[in-house]
Amino acid sequence: MIHMRPYNAFETKNVKFLVDKQIEFATIQITETGLKKSILDATAPVRAYFKEKGVHDYDLQQQGPEHKRIIDTYILTEASHHLTKTSLYRPITKKGDPRLWVNKVRDVEFLHANDIFALIAYNGLLYAVNLSTVDITHVYQSPIDTPLKDLIIAISRAKTSVSDELLGLIKDKMTDWMPAEILADTGIGRTVETILGIDMNASKAPDYKGIELKSHREASRVRNTLFTQSPEWEISKLKSGRAIVDKYGYIPEGYTHKSLHVTLSANRPNPQGLGLLVLPQTGRLEANEFSLIPLENGIYRKVDDVAAWHLIKLHERLLTKHRETFWIDAETKVDNGKEYFRCTEILHTKNPIPSQFDVLLDQGQITVDFLLCRRSGGDTYSFKIKSAARALLFPESDTYNLRAI
Repeated sequence: MIHMRPYNAFETKNVKFLVDKQIEFATIQITETGLKKSILDATAPVRAYFKEKGVHDYDLQQQGPEHKRIIDTYILTEASHHLTKTSLYRPITKKGDPRLWVNKVRDVEFLHANDIFALIAYNGLLYAVNLSTVDITHVYQSPIDTPLKDLIIAISRAKTSVSDELLGLIKDKMTDWMPAEILADTGIGRTVETILGIDMNASKAPDYKGIELKSHREASRVRNTLFTQSPEWEISKLKSGRAIVDKYGYIPEGYTHKSLHVTLSANRPNPQGLGLLVLPQTGRLEANEFSLIPLENGIYRKVDDVAAWHLIKLHERLLTKHRETFWIDAETKVDNGKEYFRCTEILHTKNPIPSQFDVLLDQGQITVDFLLCRRSGGDTYSFKIKSAARALLFPESDTYNLRAI
């Protein structure tokens, strides 16, 4: 697994500035070997970013030069821009590991070995900015207009425009009492999506023009769903949800077959003995069976392996799903067997911190719900966060009080 070096102080300042301006980007470090051979590894975060932005899907690309994809690209310096091409490809050799290369980088002395640069996708083009050498804050604050400054302003305005548009729709359509489509846990969320013209589907992309929507009743603000993600069965001991139910499931009252509806936490095992183990050293999250009786030091002894995820995959899901999120609180009432609701408050979050995700998992602030049934096959694995912990995962947030409207 390829790991990028930590940012230095200059790069950190650049990254923070781009994040503050709501510029979404992928970062990549060029090695000395890569610079000599004109080859860059398309790392998992880069691949996820390209796929999310509709630039390129390496999973669908065949190996060989005839399947190479070329994207028009601008190299942006502090004062100028240079039009070039970026090659996205999978070679015949080395299992077809995804590669990329921005042409002509040497011609403008754009980068050096071990530099880190940002790739920004916007309006069908790629933009490359060297985070190690370009003072982005200085460029933006300068009275001189430059291509880099124009790009930041354009993207930032577009992002603000979408969130303002969504907030306006919610204020206009959802602050008076309205009936929920169904009297169920998902009733409010489904109704909100219907009103906003969002199709119900299984897409893992955000809901409204890049903004994820999470709606819930005020009375049930204990935990919020972040995303769902099945275990990676190739690295798991048990190879399916059915196998997990067979071993750990139970027959609920009124049922004739096994199910498993339980919450797993890293704090302590649940009654079935199932719990989580965060392993940063191996880059994995494990669901394991533990002894229900702790040892003298308070640690629960692992009895058996169950399932596992790569932490980087969970980080990708988090960043893809929650770059920007509206957490909508709704007041509810029931009249003649029908539920009514109105939106009362919105927490608007941006740019979660992946490293905090691991910490909150380890602290039991993020848990995983197994909703498994031996017969239906509609298994879900929901990663949920306690409401009080959201500020630790999403440091950038605004709160909109809709009661005053």
